Amino acid sequence: MIYIETSIKAPYANGWNRKMVTENAVLKSDNSLDYNVNAIRADFPSLGLNINGHPLAFLDSGASAQKPTQVLDRMNKAYRLEYANVHRGAYTLSQLATDNYENARTTVANFINAKTPAEIIFTRNVTAAINLVAYSYGRSFLSAGDEIIISHMEHHANIVPWQLLRDSTGIEIKIAPIDDRGNFLFDEFEQLLSSKTKLVAVTHVSNVLGTVVPIKEIVKKAHNIGAHVLIDGCQGIVHEGVDVQDLDAEFYAFTGHKLYGPSGIGVLWGKLDLLNEMPPYEGGGDMIENVTFEKTTYRDAPARFEAGTPAIVEAVGLATAIDYIVGLGLENIANHEKTLLTYATEQLAQIEGLRIIGQANSKAPIISFELDGVHAHDISTIVDSKGVAIRAGHHCAQPLMDRYGVAATARASLGLYNNIEDIDQLVDALNYAKEIFG
Repeated sequence: MIYIETSIKAPYANGWNRKMVTENAVLKSDNSLDYNVNAIRADFPSLGLNINGHPLAFLDSGASAQKPTQVLDRMNKAYRLEYANVHRGAYTLSQLATDNYENARTTVANFINAKTPAEIIFTRNVTAAINLVAYSYGRSFLSAGDEIIISHMEHHANIVPWQLLRDSTGIEIKIAPIDDRGNFLFDEFEQLLSSKTKLVAVTHVSNVLGTVVPIKEIVKKAHNIGAHVLIDGCQGIVHEGVDVQDLDAEFYAFTGHKLYGPSGIGVLWGKLDLLNEMPPYEGGGDMIENVTFEKTTYRDAPARFEAGTPAIVEAVGLATAIDYIVGLGLENIANHEKTLLTYATEQLAQIEGLRIIGQANSKAPIISFELDGVHAHDISTIVDSKGVAIRAGHHCAQPLMDRYGVAATARASLGLYNNIEDIDQLVDALNYAKEIFG
């Protein structure tokens, strides 16, 4: 058995020796607990698939991660044996479903160290969460002339809602720049701050570049001039632990399907006092306190933002996914992914004609790249013929593509279940693509 020590970084001048790690490798983390990739992979049924005659190398977790058996089984049980509508029934099964749903909220709150589960609002996804804040907070607290700062790395979901708000209220949007390597330019961001700045809305981790943004420092600077902060944690929470009390932002949003949980469930965390000052985003059942034909009063958060029947089983699945990754150890996962990122970067850099876009000083395991003479979509199609799943396109970040002068990139995004063999399979498939295109 071969052990990869996470303290080792690129020990060979010409890159990692691809033969030094095998299918039976076990990663030892700093806390000396073995991180057995093979055992983890066995929890994910899809990773046993053969695609076009090759074992699946799934390198698209940044778009949506695969789900472990533990999540699938727990959701199946919830549907088969524990299902009823929540919050409305006095009978046993409804009470059980309600307990499951609210316990999931508590699991999420504990995961991010919220002060209370009441600060956890379940949404469909991060897009819905940001739109909620843009509509409810934005229309209530922002007005013509006020400024919002976003970054050049934002996903469309953290651009378009603010543009819609701008078009309806007259607010202004400013863009915090990045350098050519993808580093967030903090000094330039500071220069954008002014008495007109009311909100800073930035990503935690770029879904294209993998850049880890200094969100805690951003929060401090924004608070110094009285601005609030929203963090799009869609990619960030997957790779870094988040303590919202320590972070001290006003809002943090993330989604279940990238966190090895189900689709259709996301989370908006917000400071409770602020949430209770915000008007509802949608109207309907469960968010009301009292309804007459003349007037309706609303419940406090989180209920006021969860109109209608919620994603009951999806919330249970998300809680189970959180339990799963916590059981593996967040530090263990981070160490494993850092080792894979180093290896993948070294190997891809050795492919002639391949250019990695985004090499920030602090980076999550996301690699976007170009290959001379081959369109990104062709790259994705060709490597798929070798069983490798990667993303291709503008990644819902067209302004960032414009920043680098490209229409699209190929992107490999790594997760807790990936291994060295996945990366080697990608490298071999890219060399095959080069052969096809001469």
